[in-house]
Amino acid sequence: MTESHGAAPPTGPGSPVGGTVPDRTEDPADLLAQLGGSWTWLLGSAVATLVPGVLALAWPDATLHVLAVIIGLYLLVTGVFRFVSVFARREPGERLPGLLIAVLYVLAGVLCLRHPLQTITALSLIVGISWLVTGMLTAYTALAARGLPHRAFMFGAGALGIVAGVVVLALPTESVVALTRLLGLWLLLLGLVELGVAFAWRAALRRA
Repeated sequence: MTESHGAAPPTGPGSPVGGTVPDRTEDPADLLAQLGGSWTWLLGSAVATLVPGVLALAWPDATLHVLAVIIGLYLLVTGVFRFVSVFARREPGERLPGLLIAVLYVLAGVLCLRHPLQTITALSLIVGISWLVTGMLTAYTALAARGLPHRAFMFGAGALGIVAGVVVLALPTESVVALTRLLGLWLLLLGLVELGVAFAWRAALRRA
């Protein structure tokens, strides 16, 4: 789930244009802020969501173990993307929702990769709760950050995450095939939304 990057893109000689990273500091936090605030980082996050979705839909007969590994790796990688994006926030108070999302994804990814928890019910609960909480935090950030460009787009991404979480939690999945198709479909939809957010962010950076 894509999380917003705070206020509108900064302007000035030192601001990133088109997602490029200027060589103006060697501080690790500043470097991570420049990386997390680039549109290419959002693009990478979208690809990290699209790939497991495509794999799940193209491989509907995957075993529960394989599905858990795919989803677990997706959650871990997405957690890394969210963690780096936290550094792009200007104010410390704006970083809390993004940090919570990053921690949630990493913990959920670890749980998915644990063999004792690899049941259909457990996997559905882990993914559903992750999407639901992430969608709520993303929607909250879109409403709270008044200077954020494309706030409606970000709110829509959060709303889609909420719907995805509710659907996965509410619909009973008694077979691995049904769960694989359900998760694959939502991963594909979420990935496409993240892709749209990435290109919208690129447009905002170019206007700045």
